[in-house]
Amino acid sequence: MSIDSRLPDFRNLSPSQRLDHVQQLLGLSAADTALLRDAGALPLEIADGMIENVIGKFELPYALASNFRINGREMLIPLVVEEPSVVAAASFMAKLTRPAGGFQTSSSAPLMRAQVQIIGVSDPYNARLSLLRNKDEIITLANSKDQLLNSLGGGCRDIEVHTFIDSPRGPMLVAHLIVDVRDAMGANTVNTMAEAVAPLMEQLTGGKVRLRILSNLADLRLARAQLRIAPEHLDTTEYKGTDVIEGVIDAYTFAAIDPYRAATHNKGIMNGIDPLVVATGNDWRAVEAGAHAYASRHGHYGSLTTWEKDREGHLVGTLEMPMPLGLVGGATKTHPLAQLSLRILGVKSAQELGEIAVAVGLAQNLGALRALATEGIQRGHMALHARNIALSAGARGDELDWLVKRMVETRDVRADRAEALLREKRGQ
Repeated sequence: MSIDSRLPDFRNLSPSQRLDHVQQLLGLSAADTALLRDAGALPLEIADGMIENVIGKFELPYALASNFRINGREMLIPLVVEEPSVVAAASFMAKLTRPAGGFQTSSSAPLMRAQVQIIGVSDPYNARLSLLRNKDEIITLANSKDQLLNSLGGGCRDIEVHTFIDSPRGPMLVAHLIVDVRDAMGANTVNTMAEAVAPLMEQLTGGKVRLRILSNLADLRLARAQLRIAPEHLDTTEYKGTDVIEGVIDAYTFAAIDPYRAATHNKGIMNGIDPLVVATGNDWRAVEAGAHAYASRHGHYGSLTTWEKDREGHLVGTLEMPMPLGLVGGATKTHPLAQLSLRILGVKSAQELGEIAVAVGLAQNLGALRALATEGIQRGHMALHARNIALSAGARGDELDWLVKRMVETRDVRADRAEALLREKRGQ
């Protein structure tokens, strides 16, 4: 189904009107729209089965980012997030990429690592080669534990053995099972395989197996996104696009060399990625852990993105990072809104979902860098932050827009100021 992801004047509609428009645009069923229109999309009995000690449910705003064209396909991006500006910034940056075709993405195979820790080995180098010599037997044993995965074209593909000679606990081997998990996130699969091969590894090495667990540094499961924007599309009333490009590259360079800046820079990338991960019922903590570990892979913590100029002077941005997402298992299968998010996206594989996630992360990063390189981050955030302050002060209906406008005009966005203005208006 072909759609127009631009959603003109969408922000000026009420939530109910927006949902009516999206229902027609995407052809959502009455049941799908009911999940979004009515509270309680997650039944309490399902919530009770998902985690322990459940006493209720907690809601966050569910929004759609617009203007995304990814590999030539128009897409609306479901995002679950509480922070103002995320949806607006991602949507606006996606709009700027459209003249050059939007985002181009790619990904590697969905390979995950399971680690088997082996201690008490007196001849670690010899033990390492013993494991590698019996690689086929180890792989066959691992694959015997998941016939369904094998039938879908996945399974254990290889092993690596890492040697730590001088650990504080003596020589240690860590064997990695390299597993193609297909459309699963893969934690349960690789953990089961690691536990299955542990006795064989003890027999082959003469050591003792301790931990048997996946690694969240999914450095073999990478998703990539690229964008390109001409200088004229970055022009504003106050700044030339050529100057904006120079500012963006300077801001990126700051993050590339300074871990204090890189932490905030990468947090901005995750501002785009995490809401999509949450919306699809995936494990955002695993994605965060892998992202920040990957940002340190060169021996220091740096930027996950890169920003450059091409030979025509266009701004080009790239993002490559681990993206261990799944379409099956966990909350992705049990949460009704997670399933709806996948239907809205129309994704066919976990790799495709990961590529969409990094496209959103790249857009979000550009939004932050563009703001920082021009008027500063606060000016862009002020109106959106003012809405939260106004809501907290009790403004509703027409009061909300009036109060936001007053605070932004005076550049005085504070809770006590909002309360005073609201009292004043109601008194009149």
